[in-house]
Amino acid sequence: MLVPAVTAVLVVLVQISYPLASGVARDRVTVVVVLLSAGTALVHAGATRGVRYAFGFVAIVSGLGLLAEIIGTATGFPFGCYEYADGRLGPAVAGVPLVVALAWTGGLYPVWIVAGLLTRRWATRVVSTAVGGVGWDLFLDPQMVADRQWTWCGAGRGLPGLDEIPYTNYLGWFAVALVMALLLTLLDRVAGWANANTFAPVTEQLRSTAQSKGTAPDAGKAGTPALKLGTSDSTSPEHGSPRPGCHEGRHRRGDDHLLGPVAPISADVVVPVAVFMWTWLGSTLAHAVFLDLPYSAWYGCIGLGVLGVPLLVRSVTTRLG
Repeated sequence: MLVPAVTAVLVVLVQISYPLASGVARDRVTVVVVLLSAGTALVHAGATRGVRYAFGFVAIVSGLGLLAEIIGTATGFPFGCYEYADGRLGPAVAGVPLVVALAWTGGLYPVWIVAGLLTRRWATRVVSTAVGGVGWDLFLDPQMVADRQWTWCGAGRGLPGLDEIPYTNYLGWFAVALVMALLLTLLDRVAGWANANTFAPVTEQLRSTAQSKGTAPDAGKAGTPALKLGTSDSTSPEHGSPRPGCHEGRHRRGDDHLLGPVAPISADVVVPVAVFMWTWLGSTLAHAVFLDLPYSAWYGCIGLGVLGVPLLVRSVTTRLG
């Protein structure tokens, strides 16, 4: 986990320099932030789930993101009518800077991981990821529009205080992120990560451990596969010790309402969780204080808070419980 941790720290340091830069220097900071964010996501995915998974993730998210942006700038669907500034963010395809495609990966990866920590239902995770994607864009779009990295054709059709960004942008983000999350769900199933969850209760840990060793009564039977231990979004006995009587709790397979104590966040997902928290809280502070964007500070804080608040609550609960 050393390499993704180092790149995550670099992301923070470079982002801190953003308000201090201007002109060409700020454009370069923007590109570096995107490259480091995407690099952190892909290195972490490769280290915890394998290189093939990392390639699959970037192919889905950056590939679909680039396609959506090309269609969007050409037709106005699904985001609305907009165009990118010419030559400020490096090489472009059909008017869309290639770095924009990587921005989708860097931004959506921590959201996808956090959404997976908060629910075992794939449908809930898909919707939560789409909502989190919109929350992230509530920071991103106002910041980039203020810097004139892209401009919208119409005005006066957006959120109060952000009139230059139409409502259709957020609807488009939700739709595209929803499709991405559906494809990522299929990727997880193919890669064998469909039922991994760091916040699994201790009772589920013990059951899964027994199944993986072939000692549980229902080991090997058809049904929900055992959680993978010692990997991303997973738990192992050292991550939480069962309390007396916890083995008597029941778990309704596939349900979010799990009984019994839960395990703390696995070390394998600390990096994307930390990046998520920095994006949420750090961007709120930056927009409110340093970038003079108070409206996006509130909107983004609330948007990513849909995932951030439950994450904080669950994290505190696992420590206290």
